[in-house]
Amino acid sequence: MLERTLQKLEFDRVLDKLQAHCTCSLGREKAEALLPSTQLPVIFNWQQETTEAKEILRRDPLIPLGGIWDIRAALWKAEMGGILDPSELLQVSSTLAASRRLKHFLLGRTAPETIIGQLAGQLGIFRELEKKVEECINEEAEVKDSASPTLLRLRRQLAVLQSRVREKLDSILRQTELQKYLQEAIITMRGDRYVIPVKQEYRHQVPGIIHDQSASGATVYIEPMVVVQINNEIRRHQAEEREEVRRILRDLTGQVGAKAIEIRETLEGLAHLDFAFAKAKLSHEQDGLEPVLNNAGWLDIRLGRHPLIPGRVVPLSVSLGKDFTTLVVTGPNTGGKTVALKTIGLLTLMAQAGLHVPADEGTCLSVFEQIFVDIGDEQSIEQSLSTFSSHMTNIVEILRQVNERSLVLLDELGAGTDPTEGAALAIAILEHLLAQGARTVATTHYSELKVFAYNHDQVENASVEFDAETLQPTYRLQLGLPGKSNAFEIATRLGLQPSIVEAARRYLSPEELQVGDLIQNLKESQRKSEENRRETEKLRQMQERKETELRRRQSAWQEKETRLLQRAQEEAIEIVRQARNEADQIVRQLRQMQKEAVDRETLRRAQEMQERLRDRASQLYEAWTKVSDEVNERLGLVEPEGQTAFSDNGLPKETASDQAKKARKHTAQFKPGDPVLIPRLNQRGYVIKADSTTGEVQVQAGILKVTVKAAELRLVQEETEYRDYSGLGNLMASKSREISPEVHLRGMLVDEALIELEKYLDDAYLAGMAEVRVIHGKGTGTLRSAVKQYLANHPHVSSFRLGSYQEGGIGVTVVQLKSG
Repeated sequence: MLERTLQKLEFDRVLDKLQAHCTCSLGREKAEALLPSTQLPVIFNWQQETTEAKEILRRDPLIPLGGIWDIRAALWKAEMGGILDPSELLQVSSTLAASRRLKHFLLGRTAPETIIGQLAGQLGIFRELEKKVEECINEEAEVKDSASPTLLRLRRQLAVLQSRVREKLDSILRQTELQKYLQEAIITMRGDRYVIPVKQEYRHQVPGIIHDQSASGATVYIEPMVVVQINNEIRRHQAEEREEVRRILRDLTGQVGAKAIEIRETLEGLAHLDFAFAKAKLSHEQDGLEPVLNNAGWLDIRLGRHPLIPGRVVPLSVSLGKDFTTLVVTGPNTGGKTVALKTIGLLTLMAQAGLHVPADEGTCLSVFEQIFVDIGDEQSIEQSLSTFSSHMTNIVEILRQVNERSLVLLDELGAGTDPTEGAALAIAILEHLLAQGARTVATTHYSELKVFAYNHDQVENASVEFDAETLQPTYRLQLGLPGKSNAFEIATRLGLQPSIVEAARRYLSPEELQVGDLIQNLKESQRKSEENRRETEKLRQMQERKETELRRRQSAWQEKETRLLQRAQEEAIEIVRQARNEADQIVRQLRQMQKEAVDRETLRRAQEMQERLRDRASQLYEAWTKVSDEVNERLGLVEPEGQTAFSDNGLPKETASDQAKKARKHTAQFKPGDPVLIPRLNQRGYVIKADSTTGEVQVQAGILKVTVKAAELRLVQEETEYRDYSGLGNLMASKSREISPEVHLRGMLVDEALIELEKYLDDAYLAGMAEVRVIHGKGTGTLRSAVKQYLANHPHVSSFRLGSYQEGGIGVTVVQLKSG
């Protein structure tokens, strides 16, 4: 029954298309033998395999599948002790090279745990065997001279002997007295021996051995006696050469035979991968997709296309198995009923065979144990079967085997006999299929079946649309609407007298007129539903356009944010660069003063320089704050002055008065001498004074004296009491106590880390430290390289090295600072 179903639905033509996409005969064999499965896990696996192959094909269409040969016979020959000829060895080598290339290609583009990744991982790599064959066999399938030292020696000796023979024969041909005996002055070969052509009548004038004569008998081919011995030597060397070649081929064959099992497994993997990518190529060609599969017996095909109809195809949308289990399709001839039937069946077969189906996203198909088909006129003269009899014979066989896991496709059910009896029989058959729980799609012209479908909960009407204006079918399937024969409309359009058409209408029974009115009402309802659907679709498209515009604006905002942050960073780095030169100069002068005697004048000058350095640091902080605030304002994180800000719930944000109250509250918690942290600078310091009217706090952070908003400060727990050191010696003492012998840069970005390192080195240098440690971590090495490059050009650095094992290894750089 399966074979009949595959034939009727033309599944073999789909396989022909699949085979055309295979690159080797092994893949084509698998494609030709493909059959649908009824096991859902197996089908899931097949479908996933096709999807993975299609994704790889989409990203890189040039899959290296070339060079694969069917070497099964060669492997069997090698295992049986035979000797492979050079061409067979070349095919083996080519196949092994193809396996190596394909494995490298696939493992670089897919994860090892995927189906394609697992297949690629099973491919063997036989580089030594490949290399050995390449060394011994050339592209013309000949054993190379370099295959062995013995072969090289023999062939060189042969070349010398052959050259000597030619020289001797050339000298004979040049002898004047022999010219008249020769048919032609050429050297030729007969039976692997060098000879010259001599006229028949002068054969006794040339001493030698006759090896052959021409067809006419006018010429004999003589091997002159002077070259007989050399020719004998050539024959002996040729025999030795053949034996050496045979030995080389035997050795290579033995190596192939030793790996025959692994090579055969690899060959199977190559065939399967070729088959998998053929499925992917077919899916791409048909614009197919992986359907959603189920075991519950329901299907929902969305804009499905028959894969064998060329050109533009009217898509089919149909559902079955959820709200109803039987579909009755009616409509005029040539309207597309049979094509719809075949499309449902063929897409189901393709899905169960692991092939993608040409349909739209969301298409669902069920896995059926059996698919029964009765399509076409199968009357048989030999068996004396009419159309009705042939159909009924098939249906009888179907009814014997059908169950709840079956899909039944019946074309022109009940046709070929008396309409009344045919319709009654068709209804009875559908009722039996309903009782068995089968999923059924049947086409018919009988009005009785339309009424049956209308009155039964598990049966639904459908029709193929017909345009009465153009008298042409549109091939669209309409669910929920029975079809009409349109005989009266067609007759009127073709010019039949209206009176005759009206007379014909009077012959219709009241039930038939009732069915016609029912169909007309249903069409009107469907028209209104279609209008509502179009309106809904219009609204959906408007919503999608709005969402697209919002995404576009969001993207533009993000790009603007990136540009502003980049600009702010560049401005901040420029400010730091300008301040660095001045700070370096001040620090050097302070170090020099430390070495000199500290009199009143020197101390005064040092204090002035210290104040200049603090002022410059304060300017640097204010400039950074300005840039940061500007970025926040441009990004909308703060509101410009003079504008009313609103919160997300539409209520006004805090007023100036509210903000002043908050500022006083924040300021009140800080007292002179309190240890604080400035998060924006990641710097600790001590409160000098707090101004509650402005909400600002003046902080001494090392040599940096800055004014910060109270809301931007955090109190820290620290026992060290703040003292206002003065004088150069006290300044150095203060720095020595504050500066740690190491700085931690782990987890920072490169730019952020270099700014922190620069500040730390200046402080360490000012504190008079001789050696410090920079902890940057191991990681990828990017931060370590940036630190190394920065230290190489720093004016305070004398030398640096990576830490020892006890010091932290390559995660630490130990820096020696200059003494001043």
